Amino acid sequence: MYQKLTEKTIKALEGIVGEENLIIKPDDMEPYAHDEVAELHHLPEAVARVHSSSEVSAILKLAQKELFPVTPRGAGKGLSGGAVPLQGGLVLSLEKMDRTVEIDKENLMVSVEPGMITGNLQREVETQGLFYPPDPASLDSCSIGGNIAENAGGPRAIKYGVTKDYVCGLEVVLPDGTITRLGGKTVKNVTGYNLIQLLVGSEGTLAVVTGILLRLLPLPREHVDLLIPFNDFSQAARSVAEIIKNRIVPAALEFMGQDSVRAVEKLLEKEVPFDDADAQLLITLDGNDRRTINDDYEHIGEICLNNGALDVLVAENTVTRERLWHARKMIIEALQNLSPQRIMDTMDVVVPRSRLPELLAGIKEVSRNEGLEIISFGHAGDGNVHVNIIKNIDEAVWRDKTPKTVERIYRLALSLGGTITGEHGVGLTRKRFLSSALDQCQIDLMKKIKKDFDPQNILNPGKIFP
Repeated sequence: MYQKLTEKTIKALEGIVGEENLIIKPDDMEPYAHDEVAELHHLPEAVARVHSSSEVSAILKLAQKELFPVTPRGAGKGLSGGAVPLQGGLVLSLEKMDRTVEIDKENLMVSVEPGMITGNLQREVETQGLFYPPDPASLDSCSIGGNIAENAGGPRAIKYGVTKDYVCGLEVVLPDGTITRLGGKTVKNVTGYNLIQLLVGSEGTLAVVTGILLRLLPLPREHVDLLIPFNDFSQAARSVAEIIKNRIVPAALEFMGQDSVRAVEKLLEKEVPFDDADAQLLITLDGNDRRTINDDYEHIGEICLNNGALDVLVAENTVTRERLWHARKMIIEALQNLSPQRIMDTMDVVVPRSRLPELLAGIKEVSRNEGLEIISFGHAGDGNVHVNIIKNIDEAVWRDKTPKTVERIYRLALSLGGTITGEHGVGLTRKRFLSSALDQCQIDLMKKIKKDFDPQNILNPGKIFP
């Protein structure tokens, strides 16, 4: 179906982005052949680093004419293979479109380009007393455009929601090269279908995002973090349920198991607090009323101690707070470090909060039955668990056992009223499980939408649908 990039097409691409922004040497294209999923690798035929929506438009028009596939790419930090150029063709990199266009303090909004690094955006608006809440784990290296493609979340989702809750407007280039602008600075808008929310989480399969308008919040003045260890995860789970039942909504409510903490210790070569505990809760409270925050953290402490917590460690200044969060932020790298090849299979299943104990108990049972090391951690506040199968066994055994283990865990999550991905997306790694999570009616509707947007299947082909 697709055509290879010819010398003529290469020249045309050079004419659009400039010779210095078109990469065709295999060694130079290597970083664009993969994302953060281990063992997924497909080399493109070329990489174009664009600087404007007009360049994106010209490239997509050329792709329609010459019938070559285009894979949009932000910072390449995805965990589903969504930015891997499965069909070769062209990688369209938005890394150079990384400006802040406007910070509108009157309307509490910011306009940015898709290559803007999420952490940089957060720090920039904070200097103006403003707050952009979504905080994926890779916030210092992932891009806003990638966050929109996957509808990224993070620890603060329990109180503040995820990326989709902040997108007020988009500039997008459709697969035929048409440039259109959706939404704007109005707080309310029910004029027609909500195309913005259709595109958020569409994984670069429907359009290329070239401009983003995000709503902001006033920056909370007060913060407190709590680290609370337990001898048993069931005690931690009961505490989470009671915290929510008592109408306390933390900014973050995370959990770590002892195996995660010990992995971090091995990586850092130093002790982590409460490393002998079976489970730890890491809780953030924020707001502007210090008295309310103090009341909430004292109430949380009482709840947890009544449920068997070993201690409640409180951090009220920036240095201590960062020290508490350091272990949590190092978990992914620490788990990779457990594998001789730095390889693991990562899932991000999600279930209703009340079913977390059953999910984690089921995962441990799968681990025992399959003889695989599986380490889980994640967002207790929203039921999103990152499940990591560590590759520390023979290659043949790994290839035999891992697919069956992954399927068992997905089916477990579905049986508990959950689904197969909470924030990482379907991409390449989960598309064979799509029919387990969605009925055929939903899948057919999605395929029709894809066909209407992209009848020649030029844009990010091979993703989401089996």
